[in-house]
Amino acid sequence: MPLALLFPGQGSQYVGMGKDLSDAFPEARAVFDEADAALGFPISKVCFEGPEEELKRTANTQPAILTHSIAALRVLEARQPERVAGAVVAAGHSLGEYSAGVAAGAYAFADAVRTVHFRGRFMQEAVPEGIGAMAAILGLVPDAVTLACKDAAVETGKIVSPANYNSPEQTVIAGHAEGVARASEICKERGAKKAVPLPVSAPFHCALMQPAADRLGPVLDALAIEDPRIPIVTNVDAGAARLRAEVRAALARQVASAVRWVESVEAMASMGVTGALEIGPGAVLAGLVRRIRKEIPVTSIGKAEAFAS
Repeated sequence: MPLALLFPGQGSQYVGMGKDLSDAFPEARAVFDEADAALGFPISKVCFEGPEEELKRTANTQPAILTHSIAALRVLEARQPERVAGAVVAAGHSLGEYSAGVAAGAYAFADAVRTVHFRGRFMQEAVPEGIGAMAAILGLVPDAVTLACKDAAVETGKIVSPANYNSPEQTVIAGHAEGVARASEICKERGAKKAVPLPVSAPFHCALMQPAADRLGPVLDALAIEDPRIPIVTNVDAGAARLRAEVRAALARQVASAVRWVESVEAMASMGVTGALEIGPGAVLAGLVRRIRKEIPVTSIGKAEAFAS
C-alpha cells in the first residue's frame, strides 16, 4: 500500500507527551536525550512534566512536538519496519513539515530541533501579544473565507488572511486582531456556522510573520540539507519537493504563508497514496484527512500502546 507519513503541528502538544514511549523504548529515549543535548536544556522534562504554561511557549512547543514525532518514528522504524516500508511521500502541518524532512532524510534530527527552537522564538517575538489574533471559520468554503478576509482588510486597513486551509469546511484566519474580528463577522454574515477565536500567542502564517521569516532565513541557510529520499509535499504550494533547494525554499516561505493542507492531501492522493500514518502527538491530521479524502485511512501513532502486539 502506498503510504504517506504525516506529522502534526502546533496545538497537538500535551503535558506528559512522549513519556510512555521514552519509558518503554530505548529508541525513543535516545531521541529525547539527543534533543536535550542539541538544545542545551531538558526539553524532555518540559514534555514529560510541563508545566503546561512552559510547554505552551512557542519556542518550547515546536521542538517538543518535533521530538515526540521523531521518537515515535524511530520506534516504528526499529520495531515495526514493515509498517513504514510502503512510504512514498512525507508531509507535515506547519511545524510538522520539519518532522517530515527528518523522516525523509533531508536533514539530521539534531539540526532540525535547534532550527525549530529558533523558529518558535522568532515567531513568538514577531508580533507583540494582543496585536494579532487567529480564528477558525467553520462551515464556509475556503474561497468565501478568502474573499471575506480581503473585504475586511480593505474595510479596516489591517492585515487579515487565511492561515490554514485545514479542510473544505474549516479555514483558520490570522492577522491584526481588528482585521480578524471583522473578517469573522463577515464570514458569519455570509453563512459560516461559527467563527471561533483561537487561544494563540501570535498570528501565525500571515504577513505579520515576515519579520520571523527574515530572521529564520540565515538559520535555514546554515542548515545542512540533502535531497530527500522520498518527496515532501510542502505547505506553501502543495508541491512535491524532491531536491534540497526546493526543501529549503519551502521552509523559508512557510512561516509567513498559508498552510495549504487541503491541496496537500489532494496532491498525495494524486500520487497514488491509499493510506497514511500520523506520527506524533494527537490525532488532528487523521480528522482533517477524513474530511478531505475519506477513502484514505489514517492511523495515528504517538503512544506506546500503538506498538502493542
